[in-house]
Amino acid sequence: MPFIKMIFSWWNSATFGTLWTTWTQGSAVGEDEFGNRYFQNKDGSRRWVLYNGTVEASRVPPDWHGWMHHTFAEPPTKAPLKTKPWEMPHQPNLTGTPEAWRPQGSLQRSGQRPPATGDYQAWKPE
Repeated sequence: MPFIKMIFSWWNSATFGTLWTTWTQGSAVGEDEFGNRYFQNKDGSRRWVLYNGTVEASRVPPDWHGWMHHTFAEPPTKAPLKTKPWEMPHQPNLTGTPEAWRPQGSLQRSGQRPPATGDYQAWKPE
């Protein structure tokens, strides 16, 4: 079943063309903490990622993002990005997932909506 998903959809894994290019022309560069694998061609002019799971660009950490967009010459496996003490660890976009933030009163939070306070007056044209 995963192979059939791969053939007919690009968001479940890499397409057949990407896998073929990776196998014939790619050289492995490294892997991030999410299990995504990074590759480049022989002269380093083209760089790409094979996602571990759903294809979602926000799952690429900042150091690998900089390398993929040729901001950094060396990959994070050779020259790690220096983080500041106040920086939080990278977290992918959680919108649409069960871990997404839902404010108080949201229907998806399955809580009670706060009662109206009565301080609102509707606008009426004169």
